[in-house]
Amino acid sequence: MFPFASLLSLVLLVPHLVAAGPCDIYASGGTPCVAAHSTTRALYSAYSGALYQIIRGSDSATTDIHPLSAGGVANAAAQDSFCSGTTCLISIIYDQSANANHLTHSPAGTAGTGTDPGGFNNQAAADGAPVTLNGQKAYGVFVPPGTGYRNNNAVGTALGDAAEGMYAIFDGTHYNNDCCFDYGNAEKNNNDPGNGHMEALYFGLGTGFGTGGGSGPWLLADLENGLFTGPNTAVNPNNPTITDRFITGVLKGEPGNNWALRGGNSNSGVLTTYYGGARPTPGYNPMSKEGSIILGTGGDNSIRGQGTFYEGAMVSGYPFDATENAVQQNIQQAGYAVTSLVSGPVINVGSSVSLRATTACCTDRYIAHTGRTVNTQVVNSGSTNALKLSASWNVVTGLGNSGCISFESRDTPGSYIRHSGFELFVDANDGSAIFASDATYCPKAGLNGQGNSLRSFSYPAHYFRHFNALLYAASNGGPSDFDATASFNDDVSFVVSAAFA
Repeated sequence: MFPFASLLSLVLLVPHLVAAGPCDIYASGGTPCVAAHSTTRALYSAYSGALYQIIRGSDSATTDIHPLSAGGVANAAAQDSFCSGTTCLISIIYDQSANANHLTHSPAGTAGTGTDPGGFNNQAAADGAPVTLNGQKAYGVFVPPGTGYRNNNAVGTALGDAAEGMYAIFDGTHYNNDCCFDYGNAEKNNNDPGNGHMEALYFGLGTGFGTGGGSGPWLLADLENGLFTGPNTAVNPNNPTITDRFITGVLKGEPGNNWALRGGNSNSGVLTTYYGGARPTPGYNPMSKEGSIILGTGGDNSIRGQGTFYEGAMVSGYPFDATENAVQQNIQQAGYAVTSLVSGPVINVGSSVSLRATTACCTDRYIAHTGRTVNTQVVNSGSTNALKLSASWNVVTGLGNSGCISFESRDTPGSYIRHSGFELFVDANDGSAIFASDATYCPKAGLNGQGNSLRSFSYPAHYFRHFNALLYAASNGGPSDFDATASFNDDVSFVVSAAFA
């Protein structure tokens, strides 16, 4: 029987195994995947099944997105075609392992569900996180607060103090300071029964427990009732502030009071061990893992965190560092890169524009504002200069993402269109990260075939929409009256022209 190092060498060097995926590498190290989730690519070299399912806003039809070939990148063109002229959400993230541990939107937990008390979490916009892998387009899972996926009946995942490992790729620029943007092992009843009932990767600015060096964000371990990077709540200077666009997080634990947290740049370099050793106290040795799988939420359905997930897997047993290092090499070979968040007619940064409604009732109305309130008003060449100014906007580089745009009021310099409670307002920039994010919009081709639709950067399932002459960040078929499906495509499509004033 070959030793592990020889098996790993075969996986990496034998020509017909060069295309081995992360789960092939884990299996070669004796720690097979028990769950494998990715919307961007296959995680086994032979996998050609469905990666994820999307649901279409216009008719609630669904379709599965497969890799272009076995072991390959997701067929983004199939998604784009299916969703053309409407909106789509990710309804299922399929498990590529034999265990069928698929993820669907998370039900309510004791931490609540935000805008929909007692109900299921929101599903992620299917086009919220475009990337390329070696030049081929794919989509990740963009998770704003209130969005999450779960499987409370997972098979093969670690229970109690059993050994397990996991990895995930996150967007190192998308995070906040709330709980909990997680991927990993959690409770089966969406409740918090106490310390040690979770073992999941967290990314963000969560504080109050253990933190890394600098000002964050950090990769941390959510072990329930604590985000940790060591044996206690002290600062761990070996866990660095994240500055990379794509990051690999690795977490593993085993009986005998031992666990480790590792991380690195998904595009270059090696994995670094941030911590390895004894578990926190009290209540974390032995562990009481329950085996559910979560993505985007905490174990009790804490849903205030945000982040972006591209791929990840959970494995049986405690992986060798060498196995994880080989997975990191595979990730780098996958070639993750950023791509444009915008499409359709170009809205040039530096221009001044007015935006006309295209719904049949309202083609003489433009997006304007009265004080803070953003609305539509009838504007024409005979209108007062004050009204013309209120319907004119400076296009600037997106405050929250330089790939998108923000709209500065022409008559109130330094104030921008931003959403708050999904209503649009003109507010002065307060310099906060949340303002910047909520004032950033990503244009795409108008859903009704005219002009542009303006998708929220922070909540990609939401678009500029006029409804009863007021402007909202509306979702197609969401819980509010302004989310109504009737005339949605028309109400979110605007023709962009030179500014009135």
